[in-house]
Amino acid sequence: MLIPSIDLMGGRIVQLVQGEKLALAFDDFEYWIERFSRFPLVQLIDLAAALRQGDNAALVEKFARRLPVQAGGGSHTVERARQVLASGAQRVILGSALFSATESEARVNTEFAAEISAAIGKAKIVAGIDTRNGKIAVKGWKAQLALTPDAAIPQLDPFVGAYLYTHVDGEGLLGGFPMAVAERLRTLTTQQLIVAGGIRSQQEVDTLHALNIDAVVGMAVYTDLLKV
Repeated sequence: MLIPSIDLMGGRIVQLVQGEKLALAFDDFEYWIERFSRFPLVQLIDLAAALRQGDNAALVEKFARRLPVQAGGGSHTVERARQVLASGAQRVILGSALFSATESEARVNTEFAAEISAAIGKAKIVAGIDTRNGKIAVKGWKAQLALTPDAAIPQLDPFVGAYLYTHVDGEGLLGGFPMAVAERLRTLTTQQLIVAGGIRSQQEVDTLHALNIDAVVGMAVYTDLLKV
């Protein structure tokens, strides 16, 4: 399944390269709502909230009321997750809140995972696993943990309904997704697995589908490299 992405920052739809450099920006919201309306799932990320630089709450609700979305960005509490779902989202994406780090160690915050799973139900939770150089990145990809997806996913499995793995190294670069990584991730869980980062062609989407993996596509859609 191809899942188009909508990233929000500064009141616009944006595409960033590796989460840092602004590459594209759009404010023709109705055009994109109409274009994505035929998809069974759309990914909606409030980048400003993820980076703790305000939020785009009104826009999140605008899209969530019109499209079937899984929404993320800044969801660090049970209350916030409930607000995202109340805004119209079908599922909430949790990232940084699922991990804890001290000077001596990084670990999966299974206590919070268990708490939020009990509060809203695991089927409504998508665990965001974002990596740089193979290690999990948090806080809007600004901090890196000494923790790998291979270690994290088995610990999260009892508490979440799906995983969103973002290969930050390739995000926005249109260089293709590393299929060896996809194949390894698929062995770690039987839950829905969604990957993102560099996907540029329908052939990649089809290859991932054959592995029972769904694909989030952003830059390739917004540049019309991949026609949807």
